[in-house]
Amino acid sequence: MFYGEFEHSIDRKGRLIMPAKFREVAKNQFVEKFFVTRGLDKCLFMFSEEEWRSQENKFKAMSFTKQQARIFNRLLFSGALDVCPDKQGRVLLPQYLKDFAQIRKDVVIVGVSNRIEIWSKELWRDFYANSRQSFEEISEKLMDV
Repeated sequence: MFYGEFEHSIDRKGRLIMPAKFREVAKNQFVEKFFVTRGLDKCLFMFSEEEWRSQENKFKAMSFTKQQARIFNRLLFSGALDVCPDKQGRVLLPQYLKDFAQIRKDVVIVGVSNRIEIWSKELWRDFYANSRQSFEEISEKLMDV
């Protein structure tokens, strides 16, 4: 669904313009609402409403008697916010999510198939620089082809 890497900026009102390519995918898939929440590795996760409901069911199925499941669900769901892009494809990111992801102005928006990740430009550069060397090694461990 969502693929690619795009650099954008947060405007003065705290809005993020979704890449045109992602807006086109959303339009073709009849996606009108997204959910944004705290992600992993200090980025934000953005899911279409349909994908969010699918993921939500998986997370709700985790046993609340397990401490790690409670912590994860609290942090994920307490940070979640539904957003509807305006006619220009802008979404408002609340300050608490920008603080979590260390986003000030410049961001990198990454399509990761079923979700969109929103990174501060600096953190994305660090992540990419530290991860690209191990890409082949990781693929050997994960892919059993």
